[in-house]
Amino acid sequence: MKANNYQGVLQKPIGSGFTAASTSTEVIEGINLNGKIAIVTGGNTGIGLETTKTLSSAGATVIVLARNLEKAKTNLKGIPNIEIEEGDMMNPLSIERFAQKFLLSGRPLHLLINNAGIMWVPLQRDQRGIESQLATNYLGQFHLTAKLWTALKQANGARVVNVSSLGHHNAAFDFEDPSFEKRDYQTLLAYGQSKTASNLFALELDNRAKDFNVRAYALHPGSIAGTELGRNADVEQWKQLGFLDENGNIQPEVLAGLKTIPQGAATTIFAATSPLLNAIGGVYLEDGDIAELLPTDSSIQANAKLHQNGVQEYSLDESSAKRLWDLSQEMTGVTFSIS
Repeated sequence: MKANNYQGVLQKPIGSGFTAASTSTEVIEGINLNGKIAIVTGGNTGIGLETTKTLSSAGATVIVLARNLEKAKTNLKGIPNIEIEEGDMMNPLSIERFAQKFLLSGRPLHLLINNAGIMWVPLQRDQRGIESQLATNYLGQFHLTAKLWTALKQANGARVVNVSSLGHHNAAFDFEDPSFEKRDYQTLLAYGQSKTASNLFALELDNRAKDFNVRAYALHPGSIAGTELGRNADVEQWKQLGFLDENGNIQPEVLAGLKTIPQGAATTIFAATSPLLNAIGGVYLEDGDIAELLPTDSSIQANAKLHQNGVQEYSLDESSAKRLWDLSQEMTGVTFSIS
C-alpha cells in the first residue's frame, strides 16, 4: 500500500539537487514529454507562461486556459505545440464548457497544472455568492480536476499540480465561514485560506487517486519579480507583509530573496515531471524539493515574510482534507467520485 502524507509524514527533502536558484530549464533537462498532453490554467502570463514554454520545449502539447483569448494569443505567439482555450476559474459554466470539449476529444490528460490565481482583491463574490479568492484559487481547481478525472485516469500516469503559496501560512481553512459572510473580510486571510485549501486538496486527491496512477502535489513557487499577481496591492499592504520599509522602499533582504520568473516556474516543472516523485505524492514542494514540515506553533498569523519557508501542518491534516472534499462538492455542486 502506498503511503500517504496525512499530517506531513512524508514532508522531508529528498536531496533533489535543485535550489531556489534553479530554473525551469534546468529542471526539465533530459526529460522527454513527446506525446504527453498538459493543461495549464493561466498559462499565458507570469510563471504560467514560463511553465507553458518549458513543457512545450520538452515536446508536450500544452492546452492553455485563459480568460482573455486575445492577450493569450499575443503572449503565446511562436510557441510550438500550443492550444488556447477560454477558461475562467471563477466561472463554473466556463469550466464545464472546457472540460466537456476536452473529454469529447477522447484524449488522455497527463499533466493538469492548476496555476491560475488571484490575490489582494477587495471583497468580491462569484455568481454563487462564494468569495472570489476561494472560488478562483481553490474551488476552480477542484471543479476542473473533477470534471477531467476520466482523462487523468486514462493517461495511466498523470500528475495534478496545484500552484499554492507561502501565503497558506496566513490562515487555516475556516469551515464555519469560508466566504466571509459572518466575519470581517481581510484580503490576506482570504488568500491564505484559499491556498491552505489547495494544499488540502492535493493531499486528499493524491490519497484517493494514487491507486489509479494519478498523483497530486501542491507547491510554493517563491516570491517572484515581474508577475501580475501583486497588481491590486497598495503600499500599506506591502508594508504589512514586510516587503517595504516605512518609507515605501523595498527591504534589501526582500530584494535579495526575489526569484526570476524562470526560477519561479522551476518547482512547478519539478512537480509535474521529476522522476524523483514517481513513488511519492500528496506533498508540498518548494525550491525544487519537498518542503520541511513546520512545528505546530510556527504560524506567522497573516504576516508571511519572504524568508519563511516550510509547510504548516494544518494544511496537511487528514480530517480537514476529508471535510474539505465534502464541503467542496457541496459548494460547487460537483460530485467528485474517484473510481
